[in-house]
Amino acid sequence: MRIGELAARTGVSVRSLRYYEQQRLLTSSRSTGGQRNYTKNAIERVGYIRRMFAAGLTSRTIADLLPCVDYPGEDTADSAAERMLRERDRLSEHIAELVRTRDSLDELIATNRAYRTAL
Repeated sequence: MRIGELAARTGVSVRSLRYYEQQRLLTSSRSTGGQRNYTKNAIERVGYIRRMFAAGLTSRTIADLLPCVDYPGEDTADSAAERMLRERDRLSEHIAELVRTRDSLDELIATNRAYRTAL
């Protein structure tokens, strides 16, 4: 499929797909006219990349983890596992921070409601 179709099927902009390729997160073949062609597997890969970006991972970190996605059990598995654990710990810390922020907001909402009720 061409880049426009991949963009439409994944909800990712053409510009982002080009960026993914530039960062070596996604690959394509080229037609004789130079147009990018992707396999159907690219849809799943773009979804994975989007989830990793949404979780706060950098393109470099994603690139470091992709060999484990592509070739599970390869020699790099130990270092990738360490990297994944560090990223998981970082995400867990961020989630805890978000929960604390939400709890503070809940307290403010409760205070605001109590104030409005007292009026």
